[in-house]
Formats: sequence, structure tokens, C-alpha cells
Amino acid sequence: MDKEILRANSLYHIYESNAEDGNVVALRGLSMAMYEGEAVAVVGPSGSGKSTLLKCLGGLMKPSAGSVELGGTRMTRLTGKKLVKLRQDTVSFIFQDSNLLPHLNAIDNVAQPLIHQGILARTARPKAQALLDTLGMGERAYGMPEQLSGGEQQRVAIARAIINKPDLILADEPTGNLDSSSSDLISKILLESIKATKASAIIATHSLELAKKCDKIYKIDNGKIF
Repeated sequence: MDKEILRANSLYHIYESNAEDGNVVALRGLSMAMYEGEAVAVVGPSGSGKSTLLKCLGGLMKPSAGSVELGGTRMTRLTGKKLVKLRQDTVSFIFQDSNLLPHLNAIDNVAQPLIHQGILARTARPKAQALLDTLGMGERAYGMPEQLSGGEQQRVAIARAIINKPDLILADEPTGNLDSSSSDLISKILLESIKATKASAIIATHSLELAKKCDKIYKIDNGKIF
């Protein structure tokens, strides 16, 4: 049987609000499991809970109730340095707007996860260059984020996400800001990169085309998964 990478049990998340409408319940008792090498799409309308789910699964946000186990470790019980270390060692994120560090060029953005793990820049940068070469971005390695197109920025973001060979990649609308031709290319590169690194991935997306290329599709609406 495939190795279980992630398990979420009865996740609830409530955003407290003083507005007239009161608190917002973003997740309602949501449970799911992920296995090694799986690419899973989570589809649903805006406000359905996709981003909140990914943040809870990746340890960026603590759910109001329920638990998340990552590689057999109960992540929701961890705090501080232990949580940061588990996240750095296990999970990578890809965001809709790429979230590149604006003051660093492409190669240094890609090298950052390795440098955070204590690897020297002179070792990390050649690895980053090789990965950019593989993703067709070798000649743009010294471009600053503001000089790169949306599709190029996302290729850099994908390289940054896979350079430390994470167990789990969480991608939040990775093609959401791209035109259709760039979206198709980035979808292809993302899924090929996931397979090449043998990572598992959860991709929150509006794109049914991207979702259909994944191994499994979960539909989320009103904080529940179907």
C-alpha cells in the first residue's frame, strides 16, 4: 500500500469578525488523506475554503479544531521552531502571485530554501541554475522578478518549491493570474516537476483543465469536501 503523507481529521476553521454578519466558518469538519506521489486537485468557487485548507495543511495557519498529520507527525500539536523545521523539511508552497522575493534575482530566489537549511550559497546556486535550465529559465537566471513575465515568475516559483525535494507541494491557484497559453505551459511544467521529484501535491485551482490532469479531484464548497 502507498505510504500516507498527509491526513486531515475533522478540520474546522473560523475567522472571527465583529462585522454584522458575524464569524465566518471557512472549514466545516473537513477530512482527507494523501498518499506518496499523488497529485490531488481541490476545486471550488472563490470563498469555498481552498486557500484556508492549504494554509492549515501546510502549517501556516492553525485550524480552530481538528488535526493535521504530516508524515506521521501531528503537526497541529507543534509550535515555534519545531513547527518551522517540520514545514521547511517537508512542505513547499506555490502561490498565485509567485511570492518571489523582489530584491533577489531568479537564481537566488530558487536557492533560498537550500540556504535556509544551512547549505552554502556557492553550493546552492549551481543547483538552482541546473533546475532553472531544466525548466527553460536558464537564460533568465539573473533576471529580477519585476523583469520576468507572469509565466516566468511561476517557473521560478516552481523551481524554488522543488529544489529541496519536499514530500508535499501545496499550490494555491498556480495558474490563476496567467493567460491560457501560459497557464497550459505552467500546468505541464508543474505536474512534470511533481512527478520527477516524486512529491505529493495538492493543487487548489479554478482550472478544470489542470484539475483533470491530476490523479484525484476533490470538490470543496462552503468549507466541506466532496
